[in-house]
Order: sequence, then structure tokens, then C-alpha cells
Amino acid sequence: MSPELVFNGIDAETGGYINEGITTEMIAKIARGQKLSPEEIRDIKIRKDEDRKKNSPDFSVAEHIDETDLSQTGWGVIFPASLPQKSLDAVKEALKPLLDLRKTQASKAEPTFYREFSGADGYQNGESKNAFLKRFGVGPGPADPLKGVPYYLLIVGSPETIPYTFQYQLDVQYAVGRIYFDKLEDYAYYAQSVVAAETKKLARPKQAAFFGVANPDDPATQMSSAHLIQPLAKQMKEYKDWKVDLVAPEKATKATLANYLGGKNTPALLFTASHGMNFRLNDPRLLPHTGAILTQDWPGPKQRVPVTDKMYFSADDITSDADVFGTIAFIFACYGGGIPKMDDFSSYLGSPRQIAPYAFLSRLPLKLLSHPKGGALGVFAHVERAWGQSIVWDQQVADIATFNSLISALLAGKPAGAATEYFNERYAEISTMLTE
Repeated sequence: MSPELVFNGIDAETGGYINEGITTEMIAKIARGQKLSPEEIRDIKIRKDEDRKKNSPDFSVAEHIDETDLSQTGWGVIFPASLPQKSLDAVKEALKPLLDLRKTQASKAEPTFYREFSGADGYQNGESKNAFLKRFGVGPGPADPLKGVPYYLLIVGSPETIPYTFQYQLDVQYAVGRIYFDKLEDYAYYAQSVVAAETKKLARPKQAAFFGVANPDDPATQMSSAHLIQPLAKQMKEYKDWKVDLVAPEKATKATLANYLGGKNTPALLFTASHGMNFRLNDPRLLPHTGAILTQDWPGPKQRVPVTDKMYFSADDITSDADVFGTIAFIFACYGGGIPKMDDFSSYLGSPRQIAPYAFLSRLPLKLLSHPKGGALGVFAHVERAWGQSIVWDQQVADIATFNSLISALLAGKPAGAATEYFNERYAEISTMLTE
């Protein structure tokens, strides 16, 4: 009998898993049935082949480029071409402190290394990554700003105007982040926080916290606690100048997390692993609470009790006086970063299933990044489902080298985009395996 897989997501209405009864055999059929475009296969194979030639997994910039120096890597921002000029001007004005700083840093040696892709140069509706790059004379291969597109790219737009798929494809070779706020002042708060942290050399004390739940009768969180959170904390303790907090599962409650996300124990680096919340289309909590962090307060799947906001931590729990300035958070949870309109997986099991009124970014990371008192420096989080195979491969091999490498890169001072290249290498490797 093919063993069942457990998805890292909980249905708030039933208190059970989002998907149940899906086996590894079924997933294998899904994987074999998913058709990548020829250009995507080509780019992934290029990435994989080039990674094999290098001792370092970080192969996104040309050999001569220092990825920590924006005057060598370049920096760019991508807006939707469809954004009305008045709205574009307003967002640029709100982001002006950050755009001015990046322009100064990136164009120090070469003015073209700073680039704003907006208006006719912005992302065109329905455009693939390769079609976008082709407009600027760039093809697959190592990122080099001399070719016309900087290595570091910030997408400013909703996943409805600039789709997640474009971001995924672009991030294989470039260092890509995304922001999209409902209010102009949130763009301003975000920009001011980043600039203040860099120019004023402001930093939180060297403290890291690892928060992992292990809910009763729940193999998913018990596995992530034992094979991700605890090993990462142990590895982190080798950095003698850092204070490391490992939150025991029984203490991984909503009240405890509040202390680490804006409270007195807020660290420079917070790593959480849990289920992420999922809601029905008619649930008023869908927009504000999707991807919220389910805590140890949840009694587990066997209880089959509806999940209330007493059991999870959402953007609503970030108080107005929270102190999150300068922190970096890694949220391992389904929908922790965002959700597509249509389920990426159900279409291969039958008819496509709508899971959101439209694709959107989850509110918790956005609230952290745009806090009026000073925002977080960065948030790493999942779009769509999180899979246990990120932690335990082939049901036997616990392999968290990718996570360890990301943390080590951040502690060594690498920018967030460069630090995530370890995940891009893993993505390229596994995508090639599935395609073959």
C-alpha cells in the first residue's frame, strides 16, 4: 500500500487536514502529469548543469561579481505595466527613500546598474519570465547587470497583476523579492525601516529563536519539530556570539509566540514551523488570516474541533506598539507567504478547485514589514502548500542542509536574495528529477 502524505495545512472549519488520503503514488502521477514549458525545462537544466560545475551552490551571478556589492550586482524594481501613471507615481514617492538609496548603491560605478521597470518597461500581462527578459536582450545564464537586468529585483505588485509563476521562474536565476501593500503609508513605513536599518547601522542584539509546534496526533508538526526546528537550533548554537532560544513544543503557544513577534523576546532571527491556516471561500477570515501560524493551542486533527483565532497567530495579533524593527522571520507554514486563486494541486486530481477569491499575499508578513514603529527587515514564507519533503526526503533521509545554509549565509552578511540561492539550487535539482 502506498503511504499517505500529510500536508502542512489545516482547514479551520473542520479542524482537519486540507487534503487527506493522498498517497505518494498519487503525487508521483501528479508530478509526472505536470507539464513544464520547454523553456522552463531548458532554464532549469542550465541551472542544474552550472551548479554541478561549482563548488558553491550559489550560481546566480557571473563569476567576477561580488553578490554582496550592489555596485557589481545591480538592483532593480519591477512594476506592472498596467499600473496607472498616477498610482505608479504615488507608490514610487512612498518608496522614494529606499529607491534613492538603492540607486546610489547600485549606480556607483555604472548608472545602468540601477533600473526601474515601469510603464512600457514594466511587466506585461501574461508575460513569461523569458518573454520579459527577451525584451531587454537577456537570455538564460548567470545574472550580469551589464546585459541589462540587475541581479537583485524587487517586484512591487499583487500576484494578480504580476503572477506568482513569473516570480517563481525569475527567481531561479535572479534574487527576487516582492511587496504589495493596500495603503501608500505602508510602502513608506517599509522603505523608511529598511533605510534606517542600513544607513544608521541599527541592529537587534544577536539573538535567534526557534519556535516549532508538535501538536497531538499530528505527524506533520511532530516531524518538523524533531527534524527541522531542533536540529537548526542545535546548529545555531555553534555560533558562540549568538544567544539561541529553543521553544519546547509544549510551550509553543500563541501567548509565547506573541513574545517573540513584537514582544519582549523579539529576536534578530525568528524561525517558526507549524501548520498554516486555510479557510473556506465564504469564511470572513480568509483574507485577513490565511497563512496564520497554528500554535500548540490546537488540540490536533483527531479532535475534529473548529479552529478559532485563539489557536493561531495572525496579523491581527501584531499590536500597534509591537517592536519588530530589524528582525528577520522565516515562516515554514502553508500559505505563510500567500495563496493563489486556484489550488496548484487539485487540478491534477480532477477539476481545478478555487481556494481564494483572487491570488493575494498573506497579511502577517506584510504587517511585519510595514509596522509604523519600524518593520522587519525580511520575511521568508511559503506561497501555496508546504511539504514535509522539504525536511525528510524519500520518507527516510532528514536533510536540512538547505535551511542551515540559508541561516549561515544570512549570519555571514549576505543579502536575503543571495542567501535563498540554496533553495533555488534544490528547486532546480528536484524539478529536473521530476521532469526526467
